[in-house]
Parts: sequence; structure tokens; C-alpha cells
Amino acid sequence: MGLDMYAMTMENAPETAVDFEASGSVEFFYWRKHPNLHGWMETLYREKDGKAETFNCVNVALSSDDLDRLEADIKSGSLPHTSGFFFGASDGSEVQDDLDFVAKAKEVIKDGDTVFYTSWW
Repeated sequence: MGLDMYAMTMENAPETAVDFEASGSVEFFYWRKHPNLHGWMETLYREKDGKAETFNCVNVALSSDDLDRLEADIKSGSLPHTSGFFFGASDGSEVQDDLDFVAKAKEVIKDGDTVFYTSWW
């Protein structure tokens, strides 16, 4: 048990930026128990008008602007401290992995596909 986090891709753009069905999606990045990144994604989900009471097993699309903001927050150490049952703890060792994700996600978007985040805990 614990926080499993996924970046997924799909060819078609969803009708909305959150709470969409993701048929035909493919996993391209994975994190395990990195709650601060999860907290950042939840904030984005709420900003995009996500309606789920619990931020779990829901989808949030990431735009190039979102990825630019995420990259800046990673580099400045500004991911929000986040905790939860079975979430584990972010310890700073994830920075390079997070930056690698941002770079790969930007390439996926440049190629015309959609990138989104989802989690399961």
C-alpha cells in the first residue's frame, strides 16, 4: 500500500482538463511515495476546477505552461509539503527525476500528445 503516481500519455485531447476518461492511455513516468509532487498536482487539479472530494484515481491534464510552472517550483524547492496516510515523505532526492519528467513531458506535448497525471493510494 502507498502512494503510486503516474504520468500518462494519450493521443486524443480530453474534452476537459480534469476528471476525464483516459481510454487508450499509456504510462510513461512513475513515482512512488513522493507526496510533495502529489500535493502540487492536487493544487493544479483544484485550480482547474477538479470536483473530486478526494484527490485519488482522478486525472489532470498538464499543459506546457503547467510544466513550466512545475519546473520552476522544483528548481526553487517550492513543492508544497504534503502528507497523508501511506504517502511516505519527499526527501529532496527526487529533484533530478522530477526534472527528467518535465523534459520528457514537454517533448510528448510538442509531438502533439496529451500528458496527464493520476495516482492511486
